[in-house]
Amino acid sequence: MVDERKRERLREVLRECGSVVIGYSGGVDSVFLATVAVQVLGPASVLAVTGKSDSVASWMEDTAREVAERFAIPWLEVETREMEDPRYAANPSNRCYFCKSELWTRLAGVARERGLRTVLDGSNADDVGDHRPGAVAATENAVRSPLLEAGLGKAEIRAWSRELGLPTWDQPAAPCLASRLPYGIAVTPERLKQVERAELALRGLGFRDFRVRHHGGVARLEVHPSEVARVAEHRAAILAAVRGAGFRRVLVDLQGYRRGALNEGLGAAQLVQLGSAA
Repeated sequence: MVDERKRERLREVLRECGSVVIGYSGGVDSVFLATVAVQVLGPASVLAVTGKSDSVASWMEDTAREVAERFAIPWLEVETREMEDPRYAANPSNRCYFCKSELWTRLAGVARERGLRTVLDGSNADDVGDHRPGAVAATENAVRSPLLEAGLGKAEIRAWSRELGLPTWDQPAAPCLASRLPYGIAVTPERLKQVERAELALRGLGFRDFRVRHHGGVARLEVHPSEVARVAEHRAAILAAVRGAGFRRVLVDLQGYRRGALNEGLGAAQLVQLGSAA
């Protein structure tokens, strides 16, 4: 259930913003925010903008486009060039700051060109306290977070999304592909493509909530604890798919997928080796 006071507060915040450009990734939060914004402000006052780059999974881009078309959300895709920033490519622990700075600069330009007043993101109440250097970039660029301002958490957003008939209501979290690389391993288009190829293959095998972590020639698989047993069932297919993406060895993290794993090294995880190239 969603508190009616939070519902009304979200609508109030959107009305305060007047007309908006929304950072629209195709994820649960941004799809929900864009849908409600169109309901409250009307389509002429809303533009959902997706940043196109190597760090965004192709299936997320497809989701963003398909949902925008289905729910009549005005949509635009713009190219972002964070990969050209050596500070981003070096993959420090504040990598997201440089990525989001690029995104919000692009969206601010779109807002000026279209005569739209406020740039919005999909941060929610559950994001507070997490390690999010991207939030600093949002603050610096005067980006507002209506879901956070309304006090809406992820469970409430999913529940309201389901009421609205949004297909993303139960979609697993899907941060950018660069989040699969441990800090300090350079972000390159080639590495991102390796991760995406491997993850697309696992999606094809029916896995929903998982990550393929890139450790050079080693792929570390994190799957949701409820799906760990299925790894053995699909062992051969997983090996073939992940090796086909360019990894020499495949390890399974027995702790399973969990938030914050990006900060862990191989030595800190419990690992089972599925196989390695001869």
